[in-house]
Amino acid sequence: MTSRGTPSRFLQSVLLNGVGRYVCQLKRVSIIFSKNAQSSLGVREFIEEGVVDYAKKNPATVVYVSPQSCRIPKIVAEYLNGNVREEIVTSKTSQQISELLTKMTNQSGLDIIRIRKPFHTENPSIQGQWHPFTNRPPSIGPIRPQTQDAK
Repeated sequence: MTSRGTPSRFLQSVLLNGVGRYVCQLKRVSIIFSKNAQSSLGVREFIEEGVVDYAKKNPATVVYVSPQSCRIPKIVAEYLNGNVREEIVTSKTSQQISELLTKMTNQSGLDIIRIRKPFHTENPSIQGQWHPFTNRPPSIGPIRPQTQDAK
């Protein structure tokens, strides 16, 4: 697929995050698992060992633990911009679930898409972009290749 066929946007921060203090974009995490299914074994280990530590490290994020009769355990993350991400954690270990939660915490909630340019401004310069010959006096004339005198 060509680069024009994929969605793109300019580089931006979410809700001007970083202009003032940093605000974690993840607002709610729901851990849905089964009490006795084999596929939920890693999730149950994580709940026993690491969920309290995760909650202490991230006080701005609400963690819901809900045991349900389901075959597929999953983690549902809700972000401040309204996006919801679901990650299936079938047969994952406690360490892998901890790494997944850390990754989801550090994300902004925006979809991962192609960035058009690594820079963008809302107030572009009316003078144009600078280059090495911007302030060159016109009396010098155009630049020509050096000639070698054969004397």
